[in-house]
Amino acid sequence: MANIKSAIKRIRTAERNRLRNKSYKSAVKTLSKRAFQAIEACATEPSEETKAEAQKCISATFSKIDKAVKTGVYHRNTAARKKSRLAREFKQAATA
Repeated sequence: MANIKSAIKRIRTAERNRLRNKSYKSAVKTLSKRAFQAIEACATEPSEETKAEAQKCISATFSKIDKAVKTGVYHRNTAARKKSRLAREFKQAATA
């Protein structure tokens, strides 16, 4: 354990940020998984309902990713890559 006051404060800050980052990353993974499942359902059973559900899931995922970038959890290029993969999968499922 650190003895210097500023080092103790930094440890506390780092732990708080780690937990916040973990929360965002976990939420993004969960939402992404749901979105990919919705896209899969849209691909197997193409209808307006499944398409709308997939679009809703993708929108929620994009929102969470953007918030994670804003708070510094993800780099903007990482976020762009994740969003691009989701959008590409949806486009392929919608056209097929």
